[in-house]
Amino acid sequence: MVASVFLLVVLPGLARGAGPVGVAQRLADEYAPITMVRVQENPPCDTTEEQYQPTSVDTVLGNPTVTLDRAVRGRKGTQVVDRAPTAKDIAGLGSHYYLNLKGNPLGDTCVYARSFAALKWAGKAPVVTYAHIARERGYSGFALQFFFFWYFNQFNDLHESDWEGMQLTFDADSPREALAEEPDEMILFQHAGGERADWDDEKVQTDGRHPVVHPAAGSHATFYSSAVYVENGEHGSGLGCDNSARRERELRPRPILLPDRAPRTGRFAWLSYTGHWGEREAGFNIGPTGPATKKEWKRPFSWMAEQRRSSARMPAGSVVGPDVTQLFCGVVADVSGLLNAEQRSSVGTILALAVAMVLIVAFLVLTRWGPVDLEHLRARRAFGQLIRAARQLYGRHWRPMVLIALSAIPIVGGTRYLAGLPGTGTAWRLAVSDVLNTLVHPIALAIVSAVVIVFVRSLVQTGRAGFVDSWRGMARRFWRVVVVQLLATLIVALLHLTIIGIPFAIWKLVCWSFVQQEVLFSDKSIRGAFRGSSDLVHGRWWHTARPVLFLTVITIVAGPMATFALIFTPFPLFWINVIGSLIFALLIPYVALGYTFLYFDLQARAETEPAKPRRSWRLWRPRSFGRVVSEPEPAAGA
Repeated sequence: MVASVFLLVVLPGLARGAGPVGVAQRLADEYAPITMVRVQENPPCDTTEEQYQPTSVDTVLGNPTVTLDRAVRGRKGTQVVDRAPTAKDIAGLGSHYYLNLKGNPLGDTCVYARSFAALKWAGKAPVVTYAHIARERGYSGFALQFFFFWYFNQFNDLHESDWEGMQLTFDADSPREALAEEPDEMILFQHAGGERADWDDEKVQTDGRHPVVHPAAGSHATFYSSAVYVENGEHGSGLGCDNSARRERELRPRPILLPDRAPRTGRFAWLSYTGHWGEREAGFNIGPTGPATKKEWKRPFSWMAEQRRSSARMPAGSVVGPDVTQLFCGVVADVSGLLNAEQRSSVGTILALAVAMVLIVAFLVLTRWGPVDLEHLRARRAFGQLIRAARQLYGRHWRPMVLIALSAIPIVGGTRYLAGLPGTGTAWRLAVSDVLNTLVHPIALAIVSAVVIVFVRSLVQTGRAGFVDSWRGMARRFWRVVVVQLLATLIVALLHLTIIGIPFAIWKLVCWSFVQQEVLFSDKSIRGAFRGSSDLVHGRWWHTARPVLFLTVITIVAGPMATFALIFTPFPLFWINVIGSLIFALLIPYVALGYTFLYFDLQARAETEPAKPRRSWRLWRPRSFGRVVSEPEPAAGA
């Protein structure tokens, strides 16, 4: 009796484990990837972190909140044909079918995060990956593929569901032989392309035989290490920045072996579904199709041979000025957000763009551009005259101005060197390092701008100016010009961080734009410089705000915008940042000249215009709030 049970039950089980399917499953288990996903600090809707995990298609199939929709010929919309569709229901259906999840990818995407969090809480979103043995005619060996299914794609393109993954190639005739060998190559799927490497490449991380991979937060493109990757769309890399940077948590997906071909019946009937795993939307917001429709499923070797061997990582930072690649990430995200908004309401988006364009044109055109007088620097000037005067004075004295500009680079480099000096690694040293890195750019701007202001002061007083004498003049009041500018910058930044203080931050940004000029032209104390700058702007805030806004924008975006095009070339990102930094440094004297000409303009207006009465805006003094509290002081020179 026991022998009969052994023959009927045990031996068939051993045969299954030793057969092709059992060995393939062993191989999948042996090489199942370890995924490192970004930790979400504030679940479930922090889009900068990872809200999802590679999971089972059963989070969608049989889900009562999901419908199966079909495109209606001649219409933009779809009609519901089934609710809570199963693998059997979608088997064999074509590209005009859509699995529509609860929510709107162009609306509140937190709906998807909450839905997935509920599935996890209920134990219905296990961490799994789908393994597949793929072969290609004309190539020896086979590929072991791992497909990751994600519930939602939270990237520049927003869509329901997402399929990413990776594959290993073996120069072996069978999975049994492969168990005794190592893979030849590895490729990680990234959007519509991928990044490949030899198995013994130093960038390939492993834990035993398990490859360690890093899916980017939201986009789920898979990478070899933890970093921010700048993608320019080349070779299907996507457009934007994929973030797989730390802090991460480890997930070990359980591999589920798929059949070699897509069946129309059984547990894996969903493989034969060639429709979309998400609702119907225009462009990149449409739901993706499944694994069996991918090029890598049918052509694993020839597809892999077409892919790149590296991904562009964001450099540590710029030499001086804004980081070009970092700003590129923000611009792409903003443009993507605008395109997504256009999908929601094309009329509203077009109107908003039209209004923005009219305001920009009016901002730049409604002014007087000439004449430009460089013989009398202290003079009233319109916005256009001021901008041209700064450019022409820069051109007239370009040699010392370029030398002054380039001096910003060693200042920033030296400060960063001090911030990065090796130490004990204590929290105190790290805190000091962070403070120094934060103050690098304001210090460089303050010093270089002060040298330019002294240069202009010499021109006004003597008609002559030089590089060395300008540095000496700045050095005599070094601490005041640096501290006063740092204080103005830090106070404005702190007001901005409070959110409710943003209007006050903008107001003070304009009022304190000339604290350095007050120190260098009038030899005022730190407190006197703040008061003098505010007095000069008083009653002329809107007149001052226009050129201040223009010069601020020039400071932030000119370098990055001038080098954006290089990101779409093979040019190294490090050197793109260097070029952007050089442009930024060369613009520092121009911006300082612009502020100084505006300073002269305000002085000239103060001498000829009647002084404006002062009102109290102190909330803690409600009785005098908004009322005149003092008689206007006589204008300078009156």
